[in-house]
Amino acid sequence: MTKDDLNSDIIPEVDWLPAKIQREEILKILNKAEQEKKWVILLVVGTKPDFYKQYPIIYWANKLDIPLILITTGQHHDSLLSYGLTEFNMEPLIDLQIRGNLFQKGSDLFYKMGNLARWFRKVAPNVTVLPIPHGDTLSAAITASSWFLSIRQGVGQNEAGLRSMAPNIIRRIKPPFNQDFCKEFLTRQWDDEWFVIRNEPYPEQWDTFVCAAGASYFFAPHQINVEHLLRERYPKDRIIKVGNSVVDAIDLHHKPKESIFDLYPALDDYSNWIRIDIHRRENLGPRRFLSLVKTIPKLLEKGIPIIWIELNATRESLQHYGLREEVLKWAEKYKNFQFTPLWQSYGNVIEFWKSGKCLMELTDSGSIQEELNELHQTFCCTVRFSTDRPETIFDAHSNLLVPPYSEELLFNLVEYIMNSDSLQKSMRTAKKIYGENVGKKIIEHLIQEMNCNAKTFRWTHQALYDLPDEEDLDYL
Repeated sequence: MTKDDLNSDIIPEVDWLPAKIQREEILKILNKAEQEKKWVILLVVGTKPDFYKQYPIIYWANKLDIPLILITTGQHHDSLLSYGLTEFNMEPLIDLQIRGNLFQKGSDLFYKMGNLARWFRKVAPNVTVLPIPHGDTLSAAITASSWFLSIRQGVGQNEAGLRSMAPNIIRRIKPPFNQDFCKEFLTRQWDDEWFVIRNEPYPEQWDTFVCAAGASYFFAPHQINVEHLLRERYPKDRIIKVGNSVVDAIDLHHKPKESIFDLYPALDDYSNWIRIDIHRRENLGPRRFLSLVKTIPKLLEKGIPIIWIELNATRESLQHYGLREEVLKWAEKYKNFQFTPLWQSYGNVIEFWKSGKCLMELTDSGSIQEELNELHQTFCCTVRFSTDRPETIFDAHSNLLVPPYSEELLFNLVEYIMNSDSLQKSMRTAKKIYGENVGKKIIEHLIQEMNCNAKTFRWTHQALYDLPDEEDLDYL
């Protein structure tokens, strides 16, 4: 492998498909891996949650001396959304500079990833480069399919097997939404039968299924994820229950440079904040989003302190419905209301959840459902009709669905939880379900696979009978 190989035109560098590639550093890593007969992990990050949930793999790869190349899609590129790279001292050697809407990002990423896969195969034919994308992101779906089709090789999916589910009680939502209804609806979720419903979140459910179809290793966070993958007939020997790497990220995160209480001193004024974080596409339509917007001032009138985090999707929706100016006026009218931009530092979010000042997170995030299972100081209420982390409800009891069916239902459910000591006690004492040293388990498993010369793609005769091929025919 030479410097000229790294300058191969297999990676197109034309004006409309830019990418930043640190070729010299990559060459060193590939050469070292070839000499030591090790695989190279190509760790893929794209969105804000990826940065901290993938960091434990970097941490343990360094600890266990496994070569790793960090690649970012670049889709979260501004200083706010990309701050996690700085916060965790993550230095990508490849930035694909993906931009645009879903279709533009998807097609751009597919083309670049496919060419990148062919380039690695050309310059390092004797080195297995294994991409590990994360969960149910667009980068997971496109990396897996592009890599699979360009060089016939699977990826390793961190946080595999996320399948949305809902409790049977969700089918029986109808007025009156009185206290009896709220009690039954909420408490039944913990013991109810649950069913798979794949509609949402969009496009994340599509992303996780597509990634699985192009994966060779499935790193599952919980037994329910293992069961989903086995039901879908993925190979049992490639499904590994490791836990969720978010627990490592919580342990490994750095103390923020500035306290959240210095950034927003008013947060010290109350000890029972509801922090609202809503951004899913399915929650931004008029029925659901307006139900949320109408619920907030009703809670404020009850004296409940609320922090509403304005994400990009929040701002766009408020502007679309002509409501942003009205929301800004609430901050003047209600002392118990804070309307803030997205908090840049992950450490600040963890700091606030652990401070004893935040009672509840009202969210449609997936990661927050996981994080608040690990951090019991704040409990989670998920503004969805289904969840791809159902284990946090029926197994851990650290989470509840509060679907945005209507303003009346959402308000009554939140108020009931605020007034229920028994529900809050159960959620604060919920069991932790996502393990520990998750990044270490992933790396150790891959070391075992390297040592036994495992294939990241197996023909049926290899999967069934462990019959080797004499050569790997690239032309096939």
